[in-house]
Amino acid sequence: MNRSFLVPILFLSLAWWAIPLEAQDDCSSFLVTKGASQDGSVMITYTCDGEFVPHLERVPAGDHEPGATIPIMGRDGTVRGKIRQVPHTYAVVGLMNEHQLAIGETTFGGRRELRNPDGLLHYFLLMNLALQRAKTAREAIQVMSRLVDEHGYASTGETFSIADPKEAWIMEMIGPGPGGKGAHWVALRIPDGYVCAHANMSRIGAFPLDDPENCLYSPNVISFAEEKGYYDRTSGRPFSFRYAYGPPEPSSLRTCASRVWSMFRRSAPSRNLSPDFQRGVRDAAPYPLWIKPDRKLSLKDVMGIMRDHYEGTPFDMTKGLDAGPFGCPVRCRDLTWEVDGVRYSWERPISTQQTGFSFISQSRDWLPDAVGGVTWYGVDDTYTTCYVPLYCCIEDVPPSFAVGDLQRFSWDSAWWVFNFVANYANLKYAYMIKDIQDVQSDLEGQCLALQPVIEKTALELRATDPKLMVQYLTNHSVSQGERVVKRWIDLGHALLTKYNDGYVKDGKGRPEAVGYPVEWLREVLKSKPEAFKLPIWVPDEEKERRP
Repeated sequence: MNRSFLVPILFLSLAWWAIPLEAQDDCSSFLVTKGASQDGSVMITYTCDGEFVPHLERVPAGDHEPGATIPIMGRDGTVRGKIRQVPHTYAVVGLMNEHQLAIGETTFGGRRELRNPDGLLHYFLLMNLALQRAKTAREAIQVMSRLVDEHGYASTGETFSIADPKEAWIMEMIGPGPGGKGAHWVALRIPDGYVCAHANMSRIGAFPLDDPENCLYSPNVISFAEEKGYYDRTSGRPFSFRYAYGPPEPSSLRTCASRVWSMFRRSAPSRNLSPDFQRGVRDAAPYPLWIKPDRKLSLKDVMGIMRDHYEGTPFDMTKGLDAGPFGCPVRCRDLTWEVDGVRYSWERPISTQQTGFSFISQSRDWLPDAVGGVTWYGVDDTYTTCYVPLYCCIEDVPPSFAVGDLQRFSWDSAWWVFNFVANYANLKYAYMIKDIQDVQSDLEGQCLALQPVIEKTALELRATDPKLMVQYLTNHSVSQGERVVKRWIDLGHALLTKYNDGYVKDGKGRPEAVGYPVEWLREVLKSKPEAFKLPIWVPDEEKERRP
């Protein structure tokens, strides 16, 4: 797509400005280690939530002249600063590079006074620069830390998911405040056989200070907190990054900790993990940073975990008057609101209509990088999207995933196509979601079933013609993406036809009036007990004849 490194980094910078910088309840991430996955994949997920149209991009690998620099652009289009280019950069598709390194994030915000307006690099630029410069998760952490040491960190508190074919790491970073240097951070390797989750709330508490194989951190992460009064060494308590730099708030418990709870309760039902912490029950213990799942998770399992509205729990968003007559889990923003002086909050699910894009990455060390690295990519709500496989070696992306304008609907944009289907389904959700899931299951099932065959062929081609292998995987990824979008357009047409004007057409195309569920009608009658009653009195014919 791009002909030089300079063009993609400039374009990427501008494109990512559309993502909210100060989000407090946007994005969810789940990390699965080799030993916790059925096939030995390292997987991370990322829902990038916000009202923007993502443009899927491929940044090619490049060699660069000594002394080359990269301009970093501001919101106003001016150059805020420059960073030194490295001799060679790696190819990146979305948020996975050619070495199967993948990165995702969620913003926890943390202490607002630690935002550094003089810092040059926001979190999204750090992610992309790390992907272009690192081969492993550990290298990515080193790249990101060196960059902020040299150029300053511009964002608020951030949690990163970082995966390579062997390891998964969680890293948290926050700034030093106006005029400060570098950033304060800590990174932990997820123990093999475990899963981890984060969702816009700082997750790293106490950490080992003498275990460099499994824990890395900035030199002054503790001393700075002491200077600021965030931590008192004499208290006898171990230092906690979370309580020093991103202490919990009531709203974050409901909208953030609840998502971690749900990812964990679906991974390990046997733990019967209490919801007390996310409900704000006094003295409830925070959720562990990682847990061992009840069984090893498949890619399909992970897709299911990211499609969650708390179904089957007391917080099920498809139940109750607030779900409307047809069990719709969508709640309009703001999530927190006030009535008669009392503060309330809707549930904030993992699946949300405000998702721009999401992915599930697979990094597999028993396969060559070109075949082992796959990003399963989708746009809009995870519940109603369809994930398509994008191999990390591909030289192009599906065209419909690379275009779109938030101000103009277009059938040429995958994002708009999926939004059309999802938004229309909200009118009669309990009915239409079944039609959507039928198509979703069919398409994803085909992709999953084809994966071993596609990869076997790719490996055979690699042995004789590596370039042909890359072209083969590119063609597969692009064609699958475009096939899914075409099928989704057809699905949109079918839904509009079948569910027109509130009717539901039967198998022969005849419209039927299905009305509303009795449970919902009872709730309506409670609010207006007399408004909808039919009159008992019937006109008298004799009285009608009187003058």
